[in-house]
Amino acid sequence: MGLDQIYTQVITENSRSTEHKHPIDCPTHSHEGVNPSCGDDIKLELKVEDGIIKDAAFVGDGCAISQASTSIMIDLILGRNVDDAKRLASKFIGMIKGEVTDDEDLEELEDAQAFKDISHMPARVKCAVLSWHTLEKALNDALDQVQ
Repeated sequence: MGLDQIYTQVITENSRSTEHKHPIDCPTHSHEGVNPSCGDDIKLELKVEDGIIKDAAFVGDGCAISQASTSIMIDLILGRNVDDAKRLASKFIGMIKGEVTDDEDLEELEDAQAFKDISHMPARVKCAVLSWHTLEKALNDALDQVQ
């Protein structure tokens, strides 16, 4: 199985996953993200305690790219501190923009690397980054509350 097929499988499996697709009890932060160009919309809910993302989930509808990206993102940020999650979001968005290209540096993104070549499909870029931009906004609020 080639790398392209593995990445396609990762995206397909995560787009169908319901593991993180539900409301959470007592979220400390909630943000909505909408991609008006295609109608994707998510509501990201986080439970941040002592600067650590203890729980995260989402509700909403969208294409396979946006749903998979959100699911993979949540897998990656759970249990991390807010600063670390913000750094990962920045790295993911940098990867999509072609600003972060070092494979060794990208390893930290784990399955999110499956979206590395999405920049070759400009209509899908907004789908892939929707949840990550929504996360950045939610985490900025979390940091504001800590300070």
